[in-house]
Amino acid sequence: MSKQYLAQHTIDDAHNTDIFALAATPSQIITGSGSPDLKIHSTTDADFVQDQVLKNAHPLGCHHIAISRNHLSLVSVGFGGEAKLWKFSDGIWKPTGEIPAAKKAGELWSVALDSEGRFLVGTTYDGRNNVWELVSEVANEKTGEERVVANKFAEYETRGGFGLAVDASSDNTLTATSHPTGNIYIFSSSTTRLLHSLPTQASPVRAVRFSPGSTLLAAAGDSCLISLYDVKSGEAVALLRGHEAWITSLDWSHTGEYLVSGSLDGKIKVWSVETRQCVCTMTDGEGRGLWAIKWLPRAESSVVRGKAERFVTAGNGGGIGIYREASGAS
Repeated sequence: MSKQYLAQHTIDDAHNTDIFALAATPSQIITGSGSPDLKIHSTTDADFVQDQVLKNAHPLGCHHIAISRNHLSLVSVGFGGEAKLWKFSDGIWKPTGEIPAAKKAGELWSVALDSEGRFLVGTTYDGRNNVWELVSEVANEKTGEERVVANKFAEYETRGGFGLAVDASSDNTLTATSHPTGNIYIFSSSTTRLLHSLPTQASPVRAVRFSPGSTLLAAAGDSCLISLYDVKSGEAVALLRGHEAWITSLDWSHTGEYLVSGSLDGKIKVWSVETRQCVCTMTDGEGRGLWAIKWLPRAESSVVRGKAERFVTAGNGGGIGIYREASGAS
C-alpha cells in the first residue's frame, strides 16, 4: 500500500528567519520563528494569503506554539522565556494575557493546552511541569473586553531533565513529556500522578503526540526511530524505521489512521498506523531541515474538499509548504 502527496503551495518567504513553531486551524496556519512577529496565513484562499501579523509578539523570536482543540485559544512561547496568550474572536487573534518570563532561562519551554483552552502545561529546564488554569475576566466593563489570567494550578516532577516536548490527550486525562535522556513519562492530568515511565532509546526525544482517540502515544527524536506506545499499558507496540536524521515533529491525521513525521534532512514520511509501514516519503522543497509538521484540520470551506488529506511543514529558511493527497480534488 502506498499513498501519494503533491506540493499544493509554497510560501517561500513567510518569515525572514527559520520557523520553529507551527499550529493550524480549519482556516489558518499560524507560525513563529526567530523573528519577533507571528504570521497567520489563510487556508481558505487558493493562494494562502496572509490574514494577520501579530507584531512584535516575541522580541527574541518564538520557539513553541500550542493551540486548543477547539481552535479558539493559542499560547506562544518566546526565546526570552515569556508566554503570550491569544483568543480567536471576530475573525482575528487578539492578545488576552501573558505569563511573564521567569528569572531562570528555560523555565518555560514546550507547552500544551487542553481541548477547551482552560489549562496550560509547560515543561522546564530541570524536569518540572507547571500547570496553569486560564481564567477569563472582564478587563473593560464598557467594551466587554476580556483578559485571561494564568493561575498556577499544579507543579509536578519528572526527574527527566529538560522537558523537550509535551502533549495533552484529546480527552484531557493524560499528559506526556519527553527529555534529552530519552525518558518519556505519562501523567494523569487530574492527579498529576505518574502513570508510566516508557522504555525508549537512550537519546533525546523531541516529539510526543497522543493519537486522536487517546489510545496511542507516538514519540521520536535523535534515534531516527518512531516508537508507538499503548497508553493504557505503557507497553511499546511498534517501532517505525526509515528516517536517517533527527525527527523533530510528529502529528496524527484526524482519524488516527496516519502519522506524519518530519526530520532535519527535509524528509517527510507518512505512516499507516494499521500496517506500521511508511506509505509515502517526500523531500520538503529544497531539502531544508524541518522543525514542525501538522495535518490541516478539515473544514467545509477549505480549498481541498472531500476526503483529501493535507499537511503543512515549516523549518529552516523561513518557508511554509502545503501538501495534499494526490487523489483529492483541488
